[in-house]
Amino acid sequence: MREYRGYWARTAGITQRQLDVLLSKGKEGGTMEAMVLEKTSLVEEKPLRLVELPRPVPGRGEILVRVSACGVCHTELDEIEGRVSPSYFPMILGHEIVGRVERLGSGAKKFRKGDRVGIAWINRACGKCSFCLNGEENLCDTATWTGKDVHGGYAEYTVIYEDFAYPIPETFTDAKAAPLLCAGVIGYRALRLSGMEDGKVLGLYGFGASAHIVIQVAKHKYPNGKVFVFTRPNQKQHQNLARELGADWIGATGDASPEKLDCAIDFTPVGEPIREALRNLQKGGRVVINAIRKTTPVPELDYTEHLWYEKELKSVANVTRRDAQEFLFLAAEIPIVPETQEFRLEEANEALILLKEGRIRGAGVLKIAG
Repeated sequence: MREYRGYWARTAGITQRQLDVLLSKGKEGGTMEAMVLEKTSLVEEKPLRLVELPRPVPGRGEILVRVSACGVCHTELDEIEGRVSPSYFPMILGHEIVGRVERLGSGAKKFRKGDRVGIAWINRACGKCSFCLNGEENLCDTATWTGKDVHGGYAEYTVIYEDFAYPIPETFTDAKAAPLLCAGVIGYRALRLSGMEDGKVLGLYGFGASAHIVIQVAKHKYPNGKVFVFTRPNQKQHQNLARELGADWIGATGDASPEKLDCAIDFTPVGEPIREALRNLQKGGRVVINAIRKTTPVPELDYTEHLWYEKELKSVANVTRRDAQEFLFLAAEIPIVPETQEFRLEEANEALILLKEGRIRGAGVLKIAG
């Protein structure tokens, strides 16, 4: 696109004259299609635009990945609608990426051309700060995030530093692997932080892409435990999926659980379930919030009813490489069976609208290449 000449020339590591040649002649291997976000907007306005752009060029230590599938995540809703701001516009969103290595940048040696890899939300961290040295890259002040600070997977190609790409187990197809890279990894981190133990009761508030994977992990790791699922009222599709995956009880947010929850994870985009989870929580229990942003505020909490008796409230902030590596191994061992609904790249706007409305069963995935 001509209005992106200077920007995309710098991104691709070429001159504007070379960019003009690529765009005008469509030189084989030189361009790609991408769904681009140009400004903050309501998702219902279908703001992503399909454009032709030059393929990115891998720098030192980077690999060029031909994208085959990219999951659709609630974080994209936050980016589009302004609750999480991309570092710049135009931006290619998407951070649940599966593809094959197309080209190696100078010095890259961990992968070979044709290897299948995954790319997650964490794109790079400094590796030197106290957080990184303690294995907490998710808290690094200078960490960058895929699809927010650098271009992501709503495109035919993307680049990633090789140390932040992960081999994908053969167990999974590309489409089934995609949601594991965020919904699965962040859910795994949230479950670990919840303090869940065998024989205990876990509550899941919301039952979309992440929760439907977490319940499979919980049932595997804690066979004597119970999982109670809370959804929007009358959200039959999600309730049916929860039942199929072994939920021990299913209700709506606002319902009293049949037993007190030893721990709970809130996957929803709104504030109310946090208060409801605390209300159902056992003394000394913990509620973990698995969300980057909320679209509505957390309601006022009554100290005696919601927080007393040493109840805990903990947020989850992003993921680390260790989370991704551990979870992908575990997902193949179980094995996890993600429920996916596929869309074409050019249908990204429609997929995001369905996600916002809670009408995707399991996880939405953009199928980009075979």
